[in-house]
Amino acid sequence: MFHKQIKIPPHDEIIEKMPMPASLKAIKAERDKLISDVICGNSDKLLLIVGPCSAHEAAPVLEYVERLGKLNEKVQDKIVLIPRIYTNKPRTKGVGYKGMFSQPDPTKSEDILKGIYAIRDLNIKAITASGLTAADEMLYPENIHYVDDLLSYHAVGARSCENQLHRLAASGIDVAVGVKNPMSGSILALLNSVYAAQSSQVFKLNGWQVKTDGNPLAHAILRGAVDGGGKDVPNFHYETVMEVADGYAKSGMKNPAVIIDANHSNSGKKFKQQIRICEEVMQNRIYDSGFKKIVKGFMVESFLEEGNQTEDKVYGKSITDPCLGWKDTERLILDIAEKV
Repeated sequence: MFHKQIKIPPHDEIIEKMPMPASLKAIKAERDKLISDVICGNSDKLLLIVGPCSAHEAAPVLEYVERLGKLNEKVQDKIVLIPRIYTNKPRTKGVGYKGMFSQPDPTKSEDILKGIYAIRDLNIKAITASGLTAADEMLYPENIHYVDDLLSYHAVGARSCENQLHRLAASGIDVAVGVKNPMSGSILALLNSVYAAQSSQVFKLNGWQVKTDGNPLAHAILRGAVDGGGKDVPNFHYETVMEVADGYAKSGMKNPAVIIDANHSNSGKKFKQQIRICEEVMQNRIYDSGFKKIVKGFMVESFLEEGNQTEDKVYGKSITDPCLGWKDTERLILDIAEKV
């Protein structure tokens, strides 16, 4: 049985109450183009979607993004930095902290309406402080219009990759959408999902029959797989990437692109391994021009303090998956920039 708790206003009412300042719209337009140019092959820069596993508290996230903004000044000729401000968290067993969208204060009960306002406030402050627009996970497709005027990158997670509504909603988004391979690791399912997102679709969304143009910026993210016994199976290696490249070529899809998720099942959630994984991928880019052409960047989980915690006691430390600390992150970003 469903029990109604809080009436959530439509997105246009909330945006009217908390609009994106006009001064920031030009920043977002410029950032959207930078990202598009990389995915479309018009730029040799790399995308780096980097930040905490979950944005559970505004203050440390803002401090982190401010640091990224300063670091961006050193690497912007080589890398397009995209802060992860992930406010929706899928849970393997369906319980636990589900992100700022549902629970703006992780120590209190769920309040989605407050969560929406908290997310908008956080993103607006982050752009103002850093000049960088962010990425978030599209966990609930019916909610994208509450934030899509603020974000420059949307990710479809491994558990959502094969969900019909996620694939169709991705086809109507005007900025880059990265689609992760499913937990099974199926490359065919991944490519089918990207194909659906790149195609024009007609479906029901938020009380409307809608038609989309298709999103030519939809692309693949390799995040590793989990086998039947629960063992992590990496898929960032040369052979898998080139298998994806071959699938792109056979399908005739636009803008072949792969982002390597350096954490999750690629690292076995051993967060320090993200450094080694990025290094190996960068070496493969140097070795093979075809590999370099299709690998457009990385996802890296990182926060002010390394590791994770079960309760929010340490400022700037993840309460979900373990992350790299800032010192290692800064060193990694500078190292990647040298190898682009």
